[in-house]
Amino acid sequence: MSKIIPIKEFRKNLSHYTDFVQQGNTLIVIRRSKPAFKIIPLTEDEKEGKWKTLIDFTEDYPDGIPAEILLKKIEKFEKKHG
Repeated sequence: MSKIIPIKEFRKNLSHYTDFVQQGNTLIVIRRSKPAFKIIPLTEDEKEGKWKTLIDFTEDYPDGIPAEILLKKIEKFEKKHG
């Protein structure tokens, strides 16, 4: 199933639309009356253990990490690991 929604609706209900896509549906988000992006579910190959944890923030930030801190940590990681 595919659904088309405005970006404001997407922002307001991100959790709902995350579940929607994880159930195998496709989401097209409209911005300024034009399609801006499309969100599709991962394939089975993409879900399989091909992901590698580079930085784990869950111990220091169990409720989520502020964007400013995340960006600084990513910059530091990139400098260190190129």
